[in-house]
Amino acid sequence: MATSHHKVAISVGFSALGMLLALQASAAPSEPMGMTDPGATNQLIIKLKSQKGVAAVPPEVTRRLIANSGQDMAHKRAMSDDAHVFKLPKAASIADIIRIARQLKALDPDIELVEPDYLQQATLAPNDTYYSLQWHYFDPAGGVNLPAAWDKITGSAGIVVAVADTGYRPHADLAAKVLPGYDFVSDAWMGNDGDGRDADARDPGDWVAANDCYTGSPAANSSWHGTHVAGTIGAVTDNGSGVAGVNWQSRILPVRVLGKCGGYTSDIVDGMRWAAGLGVTGVPANPSPARVINLSLGGAHSCSTTEQSAIDAITAAGTAVVAAAGNSNTNVSGFSPASCNNVISVAAINQLGKRAYYSNYGSLVKIAAPGGDYTVDSMILSTLNSGTTVPGADSYAYYQGTSMATPHVSGAAALILATNAALSPSQLLATIQGTARPFPAGSTCTTALCGAGILDAGKAVNAPLAPDTTPDAFAFTALTNVALNTLVTSNAIKASGINAPAPISISACTSSLCEYNINNSTVWNAYGITATVNNGDTVVVRQKSSAKRNTTTTLTLSIGGVSASFKATTKRR
Repeated sequence: MATSHHKVAISVGFSALGMLLALQASAAPSEPMGMTDPGATNQLIIKLKSQKGVAAVPPEVTRRLIANSGQDMAHKRAMSDDAHVFKLPKAASIADIIRIARQLKALDPDIELVEPDYLQQATLAPNDTYYSLQWHYFDPAGGVNLPAAWDKITGSAGIVVAVADTGYRPHADLAAKVLPGYDFVSDAWMGNDGDGRDADARDPGDWVAANDCYTGSPAANSSWHGTHVAGTIGAVTDNGSGVAGVNWQSRILPVRVLGKCGGYTSDIVDGMRWAAGLGVTGVPANPSPARVINLSLGGAHSCSTTEQSAIDAITAAGTAVVAAAGNSNTNVSGFSPASCNNVISVAAINQLGKRAYYSNYGSLVKIAAPGGDYTVDSMILSTLNSGTTVPGADSYAYYQGTSMATPHVSGAAALILATNAALSPSQLLATIQGTARPFPAGSTCTTALCGAGILDAGKAVNAPLAPDTTPDAFAFTALTNVALNTLVTSNAIKASGINAPAPISISACTSSLCEYNINNSTVWNAYGITATVNNGDTVVVRQKSSAKRNTTTTLTLSIGGVSASFKATTKRR
């Protein structure tokens, strides 16, 4: 991704603009990365059918992988979703890594998934002193109409927004909003803090010397990228000092996934899962699960299975994923995680409401928000640190990038959830898109390029919620080897993704008895009876098994047009 540098100073010593940073933290040796080019990696993500729920794979399994791949790889660690990270003896191009992965898959039937561990990069009316400089909050063409939102609600401390990024600095205009987070950067050199994963999510700096990341890579100062992003989402506001945040009340959960030279997909995915309250091997449970995860990061690859699996699990848990579209002035379809399904991908506009010159675009973009554009405006003002390498004093800075557009959407999403915490991620997206402001006449953005329009926080928090009685998908676990002619009860499912009562009934039954129950009621509703369920209600079904051996009976339950079947098969003998 292209990176530009512009230095802008005001009275508190604003430092340089950096459009994008590096995404995840990878596990490299405690020395510079040694990559030959920026499109390379030295790790594989492998999921083995026989090695689920284990912290380490047996040596004989690693030896088999070495023999089948011709690569002297080493098991590095277990990761979330029963996958494992393996390190290769040296970095190779993504094309070569994919060839290795295909060879492994073809030769080893125990492999369920194998893919590159991609390195990704980051994408750069209150009384606060510098609020008047934050045009991106109130400008009629390129702003997000925050004053109208704040007139109704300024947020809720119960809505947590995770910032998966470089970590944070304990800035005076931010620290009061920050929850204890976690550092997922698993390599000591990349982490630059003397250790691997731990409960300290502070940013020690991500400066690099020339050639540190790959041959020909430039030297760069520390970016403090995560601190800038967090400030836009939730800087302490209306305190007579510094800058304002989009959301005055929500807490910020720092999840450090980026370090020197960026980071690996495996670290980012683990950080995302943890942020949403999902389990990650070897990491303590997150006591403050986020309702929104901000990903101001990405890499030039299509959405991987590892990323999509994590995002699906996260959104199913009720957490929205907001990701930067990228800064390469190309179609977002080749940039991830913004191109994954179930992601609110964000393009950047400038103060004129036009697409910022660097912003990615395309049909997968969901919404546009101000990201700054030094050729047109003063860019996006937020919290930073003055240190060029190690941390220095608190400061503020103008940055530009889809990294800066994304936290506007994440902060506004938290404002919307403060008005209705029951909204699912899909309902949240529908609200954001349904209230978007049309692009101004003459804009280089259209709905085919930059999403539904420009984020309008004021309209979003004041919008009446259209009734939605179509729930998220649900499923019953089939039962086998059940006793003959007996009542069998399903696993419980929870109605989710609706904001109005939805009709529920049994739509098909091949048993002599089919019934459903809502919220452990004393009443069981029979086949032919229609009732209603609300969001969050728990439902179980039951049926009488067949009087014949090795026979399957089926009950199909429908909620708001979405159906699932519960099957029970009797014992063979």
